Amino acid sequence: MNDQDRLTAIQAVVDRVTSWQDGATEGTVEQELRRGAEEVGVDMTDDEIRRLADVIEDEHAAVSAEEVLGTH
Repeated sequence: MNDQDRLTAIQAVVDRVTSWQDGATEGTVEQELRRGAEEVGVDMTDDEIRRLADVIEDEHAAVSAEEVLGTH
């Protein structure tokens, strides 16, 4: 999987989790990010999961995986 495909897959997971996790605890968000990543077949580090979960919890809005993970 190339970097762009990986980022696209991660963004799909982030969008899904963000859309229905408003108000969920960080542990739940992290768990759902891991589950989603597994479902789409993309490996994410613990650090990537934590960073994305923090932003999802803080922003409660659209989250750019590219911006959070610094891959732009």
